[in-house]
Amino acid sequence: MDTFKALLIEETEGGFSKQIKNIPISKLPQNDVLIRVQYSCINYKDALSASGNKGVTRTYPHVPGVDASGVVISSKDPSIQEGDEVLVTGFDLGMNTWGGFGEYISVPASWVLPLPENLSAEEAMCFGTAGLTAGLSVLKLVEGGIEPEAGEIVVSGATGGVGSLSVAILSKLGYKVTAISGKSEDPFLKEVLGVSTIISRQEFINIYNTKPLSKEHFAAGIDTVGGDILSGVLKATKYGGLVTCCGMVSSPALSTSIFPFILRGVQLAGIDSVVISRQLRQKVWNLLALDWKPQQLKNMVRIISIEELSEKLEQILEGNARGRYLLKH
Repeated sequence: MDTFKALLIEETEGGFSKQIKNIPISKLPQNDVLIRVQYSCINYKDALSASGNKGVTRTYPHVPGVDASGVVISSKDPSIQEGDEVLVTGFDLGMNTWGGFGEYISVPASWVLPLPENLSAEEAMCFGTAGLTAGLSVLKLVEGGIEPEAGEIVVSGATGGVGSLSVAILSKLGYKVTAISGKSEDPFLKEVLGVSTIISRQEFINIYNTKPLSKEHFAAGIDTVGGDILSGVLKATKYGGLVTCCGMVSSPALSTSIFPFILRGVQLAGIDSVVISRQLRQKVWNLLALDWKPQQLKNMVRIISIEELSEKLEQILEGNARGRYLLKH
């Protein structure tokens, strides 16, 4: 094929437009590996890029999609062969390099990972960057010595991508999970994800973020939103506990004292999934493909077509999404 279908974001006099277009393959960058995309998942960063956020994407027209799985069409790298099943997450894909919302991507060989055994292209994008981030967060807890017997793990943004997958992985590993969510009445949390306790965002702030230090409650935490929620998680974590942080949807600010750190020895660990080493990336994907793969993984996503993509991007940007959306080309 000389052209491919993609959701193209273009800058206009009145702002930005989203249109499905047939684009010449020659418009793709001349990188090492050409991949026929089968699946791409939809992330908050994609919604920002599609809205014209210049902090995410500098130059338009642009095709978002920070995640992709598919089949290699051609490769200049001898370690990657035509026909290989592969996945790409992170780096610059979907940000300033055209991404998975198109039927083809062209990327450097260093961005490409072989699809692990026991993981299909569809399952890989059920995880995507959100799953990789969740896996890195859980790995940090496991390697930090936080075992299921230590007590409850609190997860914020529990119906979002990273939050929901963190809950599902933790539940699979036998941890008891408390979910913080703006959708505290949503049966999805208990019936699909396996949450033990649900607490609303405002209730959590009222209980755990009104004093410099709260009563010890949680063995550890995975925070995906930042701001007052992260402050409350730190203040309520038990002695020797660990809290991971990977998002700032609520706020990039952190208002807390040093008490959790010097009086309880709590650790705060930042999680990055964009430029981590290939070795660590492969390690987490192998865990997700086997022991950490939730039984309900496919029930956590809804497969959509490219025609539905614009609507779902708006829902994610407005905070009205639940679980994951999976684009099938």
